[in-house]
Amino acid sequence: MFQGFPLRAPFFEIGPKAYLVGQDVVDLARAADEASERYNVDIIFTASFTDLVPVAQATRRIHLFAPHMDPIRPGRGVADILPEAIKAAGAVGVMLNHSEKPVTLAALKKSIDRADEIGLATIVCADSIAEARAIACLRPNIIVAEPSDLIGTGQVSDMDYVTESISRIKAIDPTILVLQAAGISSGKDVYRVIRAGAEATGSSSGIAKAPDRAAMVDEMIRAVRQAWDDRLAKQNG
Repeated sequence: MFQGFPLRAPFFEIGPKAYLVGQDVVDLARAADEASERYNVDIIFTASFTDLVPVAQATRRIHLFAPHMDPIRPGRGVADILPEAIKAAGAVGVMLNHSEKPVTLAALKKSIDRADEIGLATIVCADSIAEARAIACLRPNIIVAEPSDLIGTGQVSDMDYVTESISRIKAIDPTILVLQAAGISSGKDVYRVIRAGAEATGSSSGIAKAPDRAAMVDEMIRAVRQAWDDRLAKQNG
């Protein structure tokens, strides 16, 4: 686990995937940057490789992540994604094992080790609770507990999955942050998941396909802040 990553709960992850390109991605990143400052919520922004540099140049507060990398070293490797190249482009971390870019557990361990070696944070996706437990043993910075059959459907995980996945991951390593995702399409979804005990959530199509993307970012980040504050108030009440 890369120890120097300054992320605080609650946080949120935005990944435009291939829904947006070029200036639309930069504009969304700027909206996220502004919302992060407005509500004092950390945001991970996972941009495509071709958008990393312009997003890094246009923002100052979001945590910029790449969507994948290969555990190679400088040298031969045509079309592979070099970890050092990701860092040089301005990213501070990398997403691994997304359902749209799965890797084997052995390759995942090599990638996490390489990221740790050069100072890149890791956010790793897990479908089932069993997979989340196995990934927790590899000690990434963040695990995304995300049933793949719910991605992009607008249907969120049930609360039993949310609470059990968190408890199982924390039992292995309490320092791993847990993000609950899949199907997040409104501020109400965000509020519900954070209030249930998640340290973070995130959205891709729910933001990228919204009629007003900046307004949806504001709605969701505001919901993160409100849910977290309400949760703390209840705990301290």
